Amino acid sequence: MERKKVSTTVYITYDQNVMLKALNQKTKVPIAEYIREGIDLVLERHRNLLPGQMLLIQEEPKRGERRTPPADH
Repeated sequence: MERKKVSTTVYITYDQNVMLKALNQKTKVPIAEYIREGIDLVLERHRNLLPGQMLLIQEEPKRGERRTPPADH
């Protein structure tokens, strides 16, 4: 299912622009699609930093690790 897109402005380097245009010419895939794909890759790589569901049961720390208290909200 296609999600609604939000317009935004990003600044890329000259070299990034040249390479994206070349990729677009070869594949006919819109440059915006490649940029969205790149954003998805970054979000996946850093998903541990994003808010999400909290665990109902705190896992026991491994030997030598300290238990971290829950963050204040």
